[in-house]
Amino acid sequence: MAEEKKQEQAIVPPPQYNLDAKWDACLDLGVRRFAYFSLIGGFAGLLLFRSPVTRWASTAFGAGTALGSAYTECSQKFGGYPGKLATNVSEAPTTKDGEH
Repeated sequence: MAEEKKQEQAIVPPPQYNLDAKWDACLDLGVRRFAYFSLIGGFAGLLLFRSPVTRWASTAFGAGTALGSAYTECSQKFGGYPGKLATNVSEAPTTKDGEH
């Protein structure tokens, strides 16, 4: 009886290894940002530009910005892109003319 219960339970990986959830989140993020930024770019193109070519360019710029930001955030989720890098700043105060 105990062996049957053990076999029935699904093996669930820890959250950091659950790739299905990460892919779902990234796909959702990409589609949402693409739609929202394309609409924002298109609306801005209608307000700011007269030519249809520049209006489409504004829409394409919004879509490209959305895909780029979604790619960056998804790369961070998968661990392939380091976040903000720490700068190597010296703790010692600097003085003029190299004096100590």
